[in-house]
Amino acid sequence: MRSCPHAWLRMIASRAVGAVVLLLIVLVIPSDSRAAGDLTAALEVHPLAKIFPDADHAGVMDGSPPAASVFRDNKLIGYVFLTSDVISSAGYSGKPVKILAGVDLSGHITGAVVYQHQEPILVLGVPEGSLDIFIAQMKGADIRQRVRLGPARHADEVSIDMVTGATITSLVFSDSIMRAARKVARARGIISEDHSHGGGAIDNEVFYEAGWAELLADGSLRRLQVTKSGVDAAFSVETDVSDAGKPFIDLFAGLASPAAIGQNLLGFAAYNKLMAETEPGASVIFVAAQGFYSFRGYNYRRTGVFERLQLIQGDKTIQLNKPMHHSLKELTIAGAPDLREISLLTVPPEIEFNPTSPWRLDVLVERDIENLGKRFASFPLNYILPARFLRDRQASTADAKSNPDRPLWEVRWLDSITYIAILGLALAVLLVLLIFQDWLVRYRDLMDKFRIAFLVFTLIFVGWIAAAQLSVINVLTFIHALLSEFRWDFFLLEPLIFVLWGFVALALLFWGRGVFCGWLCPFGALQELINRLAVHVNIRQFTLPFVVNERLWPIKYVFFLGLLALTFGPTDMAEKLTEVEPFKTAIALKFVRAWPFVAYAVAILAASIFINRIFCRYLCPLGAALAIPANNRMFDWLKRRHQCGVGCQICSLRCPVQAIHPSGEINSHECIYCLDCQSIYHDDHMCPPLVETRKRRERRQALSRGEAPKRKEQPA
Repeated sequence: MRSCPHAWLRMIASRAVGAVVLLLIVLVIPSDSRAAGDLTAALEVHPLAKIFPDADHAGVMDGSPPAASVFRDNKLIGYVFLTSDVISSAGYSGKPVKILAGVDLSGHITGAVVYQHQEPILVLGVPEGSLDIFIAQMKGADIRQRVRLGPARHADEVSIDMVTGATITSLVFSDSIMRAARKVARARGIISEDHSHGGGAIDNEVFYEAGWAELLADGSLRRLQVTKSGVDAAFSVETDVSDAGKPFIDLFAGLASPAAIGQNLLGFAAYNKLMAETEPGASVIFVAAQGFYSFRGYNYRRTGVFERLQLIQGDKTIQLNKPMHHSLKELTIAGAPDLREISLLTVPPEIEFNPTSPWRLDVLVERDIENLGKRFASFPLNYILPARFLRDRQASTADAKSNPDRPLWEVRWLDSITYIAILGLALAVLLVLLIFQDWLVRYRDLMDKFRIAFLVFTLIFVGWIAAAQLSVINVLTFIHALLSEFRWDFFLLEPLIFVLWGFVALALLFWGRGVFCGWLCPFGALQELINRLAVHVNIRQFTLPFVVNERLWPIKYVFFLGLLALTFGPTDMAEKLTEVEPFKTAIALKFVRAWPFVAYAVAILAASIFINRIFCRYLCPLGAALAIPANNRMFDWLKRRHQCGVGCQICSLRCPVQAIHPSGEINSHECIYCLDCQSIYHDDHMCPPLVETRKRRERRQALSRGEAPKRKEQPA
């Protein structure tokens, strides 16, 4: 009876251990299965034939980065992958863009389709079919080249047409496909790291002593571990939980020709004997394994062919055979594991194998699947010779723009350098005006002409040519990026918008939101220019009573806060409601859009004929977003006198957006910083206090000259 407690303890302990094991399996396995599940789900929505024409079937996702092998007649023809499993790529929504794509063994895109996206710019007027047509252009593209939206500028560029009105979305989607494909292809030996056929001759002579662990750590040897559950998953067969982690094969491989690898593995005498017997130009590959599965197989002695192992480089598959093979019983290197089989494979020079370029060994597994017949699965071990073994390596000759691996944002900045310079010069001029405004506003007529010219520049260059209209979408995206995963590379994709936002941030700090709204908003400029033309031809203007005007101001704040709240919801209602901004219709698409959007934009512009900047004053959510921090500016540059609003209402009556209260104070949340009130402030023919001062001065001067004083004049 005394043993019972011990029996209970043993039972509890064994069950606890079992529970821990099961928990570990649950925690570890699902991450891969989820990724594989995404790919499987994508292939259920989009048939494999759409990505790989004439393909028979695809294996399961494996390798790093993950991709699924694609077969035709049980022969590997390429790989299929989801871009979101390979690279981190997001669009305006800040959420992953999932594109299903394929790459063949020659390094060309075989097809691509969009599986999932949450791009608001597509919700806002761009048909889904346009995106499908755009993605279809990627078929046949060489992944060694860079995609160019529009005419190619270099011989090694692929030219495709972008989605009208969705430049950034087009860039993100095409770049995601090409970068993900290059990563998959490099990892599987289809293309090399430097996009060439090798970087120089191998230094076989230099030797330094290293153990097994050191060779693995520095990449001289590579390792492939395959479990029984991994093999079962490749054939969609359920695995017994007790067998889930059992090793199927633990494979090691590396180039044995360099002395720093081969001599450490074999010993001095055996290595030198091997190299003396090896034909010049041949390459020796070391392969060893432990585990249940034999990479040699059992028929190679009879057939002369290794059916379970093949060497692949680029689009070339090298069949390994008995004459290439030399078996070893043991290794002399310190720290080597207990290996079941060890082989040296000599690749003769006539095969044109390039050991300086990436290559891989595929372990092939065959099974008879009920109702399907024979099926094959491959498990790749990818190998790249460490750069230190190369001598006389030549630097890449690819220039900065044509290098396909240069980050997309860098290419965008290089391509936009002229526009950036023009915008930078304009912003510098505006900055000078803002800093020295107290002196410049004294030249009233010159200031008015300069303002008209700058508004025309903002509308035509910033808006219609450069398409750099800022939007409340930018604000909402930035807020969500701060709350989730902030990435500079996404915001750098639009160089001009990035520069503008940088300047706006500076302006908010020193002058408030009016600098953007009054000088740098293309749609605001369009409204003001239309109103100025209306005034010029004597069209009657309507001025709302100030009490009505100030009660209409909150509408735009309600719009902004409502949009911000909706972006945290589960629907895409926020993206649709951002159409309250007519910027996309009037500026980005230049009115080439469905009639309801055009009618809305035209109605606002028609209203601005009679009420200047009516949209800016009452409806603009972007203006509201910028106005919220307006009171936190460092300086108050706009000057007022104690007489303002008491004995004088000139500025409040002449303010184009009624941002000056009858009491004389300027509402910084509504001011567009046109500086008209500052011109009046310094005009001694308009500002009553200055008029009185000037008249007294003139009377004193007249009396000093013995002249009769002029009769009293009224301020303008």
